[in-house]
Amino acid sequence: MPISTKRNVIFQPLTYQKFQKGIHQIVDIVRPTLGPKSSMVAIERINKDKAPELLDSGGVIVRRIIQIPDRDADMGAMFLRQVLWRVYKEVGDGTVTTAVLFQSVYDQGVHYITAGGNAMRLRYYLEEGMKLILNELSKLTVQVEGKESLAQIALSICYDPSLAKLMGEIFDIIGQYGVLDIRTGRGRHLEREYVEGIYWDNGVITRDMITDPVSQKVELENVAVLISNLSIDDPQSLLPIFESVLQADIHSMLIFGSEFSGTVIGLLMAANKDPSKFRVIGVKTLGVSLIDQTAAMQDLAVLTGGQPRVKAAGDTLNGLTFNDLGQVRKVRAGYHYVSLFGGKGDPRQLRAHLTSLRAAFDREEDLDQRKKIQKRIGKLMGGSATLWIGAATETEITYRQELAERTADAVRAALREGVLPGGGVALLACRPVLREKFHQSTEPDERAAYQILIKTMEAPIRAILTNAGLDASDVMAELRLAGDNRGYNVMTGKIVNMMEAGIFDVAAVVKSALRGAISSAALALTTDILIHHKKPVQALEP
Repeated sequence: MPISTKRNVIFQPLTYQKFQKGIHQIVDIVRPTLGPKSSMVAIERINKDKAPELLDSGGVIVRRIIQIPDRDADMGAMFLRQVLWRVYKEVGDGTVTTAVLFQSVYDQGVHYITAGGNAMRLRYYLEEGMKLILNELSKLTVQVEGKESLAQIALSICYDPSLAKLMGEIFDIIGQYGVLDIRTGRGRHLEREYVEGIYWDNGVITRDMITDPVSQKVELENVAVLISNLSIDDPQSLLPIFESVLQADIHSMLIFGSEFSGTVIGLLMAANKDPSKFRVIGVKTLGVSLIDQTAAMQDLAVLTGGQPRVKAAGDTLNGLTFNDLGQVRKVRAGYHYVSLFGGKGDPRQLRAHLTSLRAAFDREEDLDQRKKIQKRIGKLMGGSATLWIGAATETEITYRQELAERTADAVRAALREGVLPGGGVALLACRPVLREKFHQSTEPDERAAYQILIKTMEAPIRAILTNAGLDASDVMAELRLAGDNRGYNVMTGKIVNMMEAGIFDVAAVVKSALRGAISSAALALTTDILIHHKKPVQALEP
């Protein structure tokens, strides 16, 4: 007799049935968006007066799904949703590949376990097989450089030639760590702008400091820099500093502080009365949180050679000398930004600091922190660009902005870890080593795990072919005779060498998808019981 789904505890065999139902619903929703000939998913908005949202990003689609009606199936759906969102946050792409890989492993695993297999042993061997696949993918990885190659990688993510071309150019200039600011455009076209110097979003504390009313900016040459997160309230504390700067024959100054009192602002404006003798501007300390401010001050100190004054350490402006100030060749600032050019810090310290930040980036597991470190590196290396996204409608602009952000993350990952033959071909190339392990093994659970993985390696390419309206089985039969690195170009209808044809997958994306799918599906296969809250609460976004 079946157990009622209204109960708070669900046992086998309903556990697998319901979990699997939820997984299938999520995969069925996102699968059509895989490949260059994919479909869109329309999601109704909360405000039904607006047109539905049209999406082709698996990560964004699953984020919009908060809950499904069947509480038991919802647990499987939300489990997979979290896996996909984690992959999306990590590499910006690969969510649909993760979904189809996950489904293949889980479905085959359920079939084997319900026939008498051991779930824990199967999980162990699936994870061992995953390590083999990752090792094979590393052998196939090729590093990329040059705007043409980068543009081709971008095209394989966004399928938007004009956007891909600009992405190739931008990342060829700013590099892996460069800062790319994606903003709403002023027309219908894509535009890019390269930002010189080290750029931050904070601007001058008052518009009265801006000297050029047309460009809305102020420029200073040969500038002394006071780095602090102090609240600067006393005008008298600044006078000795101004005097020491003038004695050093420097006539421009930039002051960073968390707050500036009205009397201090008045002093700064009075000091600017004769720009030929002295000019000073104030900018609020970079960063919002104390941690971000500390990081920004550390970067500024290395860049300019200054000694920061830190509120938490009990520092004040008393006793500050010219030797404590940093120096830069030029400062350009507006009401919303400040750029520094030609920092005069010790180049060896800057190189050591960048090395330390790169090591921290590689160690950091928190995705948001990794992005913050990446931006710090990009700023210190001086690579910054703004991409203006234009289109005919607001809906199209929003779509292209999200697409550009996803593409940018993937191109960064390609610069960091290289690329693989695209279109799912790299995963097909991993099957021989899995077959070898299958033939070497004698334990049933081990053999089952390798059988599952061999079949799973075909799941992405089959989904791509099906989405293109092709018979996947017929094409797969042709590919078995075609040779290494050869796949099916669904845009031309021909079997080609994927690398020579410029059809790539980003190695970091494929690896992240593989790790997320296999390890999570293997874990899900060991789930025997579902337990509900008596009074369920509304699910939150991840």
